[in-house]
Amino acid sequence: MSGIAGVVVVVTGLLGGDGLSEVAGRAGPVLAFLLAVTVVAELADEAGVFDAAARLAARVGRGRTWLLWLLVVALGTLATVVLSLDTTAVLLTPVVLALAAQLRLDPLPFAVTTVWLANTTSLLLPVSNLTNLIGLRTLEGFGVRGTVGFAGLTWAPFLAGLAGAVLVLGLAYRRRLRGRYDPPPAAPPRDPVLFRTSAVVCALLAPAFVSGITPAVPAAVAAAVLVAVFAVRRREALRFGLLPWRTVVLVSGLFLVVEAAQVHGLEDLLRPLAGTGESFGDHLRLAGTAALTANVADNLPAYLAVEPLAGSAARLVAVLVGVNLGPLVTPWASLATLLWLDRCRARGVRVSLPRFALLGLVGALVCVPAATAALQLVR
Repeated sequence: MSGIAGVVVVVTGLLGGDGLSEVAGRAGPVLAFLLAVTVVAELADEAGVFDAAARLAARVGRGRTWLLWLLVVALGTLATVVLSLDTTAVLLTPVVLALAAQLRLDPLPFAVTTVWLANTTSLLLPVSNLTNLIGLRTLEGFGVRGTVGFAGLTWAPFLAGLAGAVLVLGLAYRRRLRGRYDPPPAAPPRDPVLFRTSAVVCALLAPAFVSGITPAVPAAVAAAVLVAVFAVRRREALRFGLLPWRTVVLVSGLFLVVEAAQVHGLEDLLRPLAGTGESFGDHLRLAGTAALTANVADNLPAYLAVEPLAGSAARLVAVLVGVNLGPLVTPWASLATLLWLDRCRARGVRVSLPRFALLGLVGALVCVPAATAALQLVR
């Protein structure tokens, strides 16, 4: 739908040549990264990396359900930080749900934890969320250089958001996380060469992403390596469906529509809500505006709409806090949540949307202020 809307704003002239050039400059590197990292994540999943990680967590948990849950928290956080929130929602969710079914555990706490971590821990690195990748370029205009500079502003809000999510979820599901399970036996990978290669490639991505190189470059190299190895050992896995074309069309359309809206006065409409200033209250107001907009209209267009109202590096991080940690209430607040919901339904896990929204509201009211408060320590 957003793809059609994007075509409409171009054909009707609502977005002129300058606007198209701006969209191309901002969207190009983001979409290139999205394509490459999706291929990496899909092939790593095909090689059994995520399944092996989940089984390892179950064995390390030694039969304690609450400890397994904490290990899933760690696994989800790592997957989100290095491979993006969509990877956690799409690929880790079915693995965790299958593990819960195998261990005869209630799947709901693990399912909700996965999607919450996909959103609330997507703040640390530029590659963790498409909103961050877009914001990286804007932050450079404020004198913040590269991934290290980005993380220097986001590490404290990231930790605060993670702590808030764990606290709320731990309290909400404390009864369901009691008890024990029988640890699963070790399962050898189907193809040890593919498994080891994929695991090494994923491990090397983390230092590559913080090296200062444009994130799309190491992602593309990693994708090329895995495609080459799979071409030799399991060619049938290399299918057109590996490429997230629907997401690319969706994101491209959102860029075009929001840019057209900005040209026609969207910024003036949002300015009274976002306010100005650099105090904690000012930052919280801006983060709240971003979170509210995300829960109404999805986090990516929300970021694009609110970003021009930032005006400083700290305020831009406040926007990212809102659009990354805030989309916990409505299922359409982030694409990752919609993808996660599809995976849950495919596995037969029933998610009550009213209860999901109520718990998400509590989570947003805890995580967004906590992360905004932590931002005051590093700005």
